Amino acid sequence: MTTVLIADDQPMQRFGFRMLLESQDDMTVVGEAANGAEAVRQVADHHPDVVLMDIRMPGLDGIEATRRIIAAGARTRVLIITTFDLDEYAYDGLRAGASGFLVKDAQPEELLSGVRAVAAGDAVVAPGLTRRLLDTYIHHLPPTPSSPSAPVRQDPRLASLTDREHEILTVIGQGWTNLEIADRLHLAESTVKTHVGRILAKTGARDRVQAVILAYDTGLVKPA
Repeated sequence: MTTVLIADDQPMQRFGFRMLLESQDDMTVVGEAANGAEAVRQVADHHPDVVLMDIRMPGLDGIEATRRIIAAGARTRVLIITTFDLDEYAYDGLRAGASGFLVKDAQPEELLSGVRAVAAGDAVVAPGLTRRLLDTYIHHLPPTPSSPSAPVRQDPRLASLTDREHEILTVIGQGWTNLEIADRLHLAESTVKTHVGRILAKTGARDRVQAVILAYDTGLVKPA
């Protein structure tokens, strides 16, 4: 059973999400929050698998709430719910530790599959859309402390990667799917999945979205 917390300041929106989620045999809603501070408290109380997190809420917004939830070390994963597919805050939400984002007018089956994917540890944002999002909001990246000429491999998060893992992280950042990586690098798809899992474990990235952000942060991938 996947447990879900709904964080949205609109009562009717919360009601609609609850009705949809609780129509599923494998999901249950453990709480609702009308603002970010309340969401943080309820995550601590209920330890849900997934939070459906609105961005614009009074007081503590969804981005800061996401940041606090992730910083607390909770196993809870956050799925950002935004009004537009390239909302200016969606990128900040991903950097705060969210596992992906969906638009509020998504089809019901998209929301349900998104919750299941996030609960399973996957990213909701498709690789190509992730690349477009990051390219659009790349100016949000803070300046890197190393000089432009410094080798990318000096970043400590990449130190333990093998040459193959380093290569695969680079193409993940370029938006390649597992199938594309397998085809272009002449690997079995199961082998690619194993490499991706090891990359996430070694770098501390929570999921594929965070791996893409890491590729940008460390200079493996440059904006298009």
